[in-house]
Amino acid sequence: MNNIHSILMVRPSSFRTNVQTIENNYFQNLSKIGDKETLKKAQDEFDHLVKKIESFDIPVNVFQDDLTYDTPDSLFPNNWISFHKNNKIALYPMFAKNRRLERNENILKFLESNNVKIKSIFDYTIAEKNKQYLEGTGSMVLDRINKKVYASISERTSEILIDEFCEDFNYMPIVFKSYQSHDNARKLIYHTNVMMCIADKYSIICLDSIDCNIEKNKVFESLKDDGKEIIEISSRQLNSFAGNMIELVYNNQSYLVMSASAYESLSKEQIIKINKYSQIIFSDVSTIEYCGGGSVRCMIAEIFN
Repeated sequence: MNNIHSILMVRPSSFRTNVQTIENNYFQNLSKIGDKETLKKAQDEFDHLVKKIESFDIPVNVFQDDLTYDTPDSLFPNNWISFHKNNKIALYPMFAKNRRLERNENILKFLESNNVKIKSIFDYTIAEKNKQYLEGTGSMVLDRINKKVYASISERTSEILIDEFCEDFNYMPIVFKSYQSHDNARKLIYHTNVMMCIADKYSIICLDSIDCNIEKNKVFESLKDDGKEIIEISSRQLNSFAGNMIELVYNNQSYLVMSASAYESLSKEQIIKINKYSQIIFSDVSTIEYCGGGSVRCMIAEIFN
């Protein structure tokens, strides 16, 4: 099992619907309430999720975002940073200009003060100059045990950068395209981690979102070859963020963390399958999901030390 050291979560200071990302994140919506109320609700949801995770004795490094920059999506740190064994980290190029401001050296200093060692940094951010993007473990769903990257190509996920990451970290790329129905058309899903989740012994995935049968079969066979139980979710469940879950293994105990909307969308049979392997943790983040277009997995960067 791939035990974590801890997780990083960033408490927001200016959360609201980010108009720079809404053009290709079809899960996002304009808030129906004022920015102050939206921020307060998001902070309450964030705090409640942290308490839920900590109640299972999982260590959480909470960094309070400040107002140095206007960063409405700062509570989604997994898009700009990922942590790897041997104290390696990667920094990623971001599609939205205001999201690039989330890359904060103070967060790295904060983590180092909390006994998180950082020895080497792989920095891909220069690719922004060429309008190439790879938004961390949003763009890539990592099977860290079998050393595979599952990546759904989109405006925010460059195949060139996937290959570069795979070469640097010794992963094998499994590349495909996934779609959602929006405005009576099939549109590319912006991040892979909203349509699939990889755990140690199973995978939760919306295979219906992969329109090409050849690509669908490639993904299915890859998961099957690694002995993972495949738990399929529907497009309706995908829209409830049932793909945006994360397995955290701490002290050899597996937990699957998700939102309340994701949990409520699951069938009894799906919950039974998950419970064979993992204890489920869920919490309401409906404001964050509605305005941010991301859910619990996006809010967590797992740390391996």
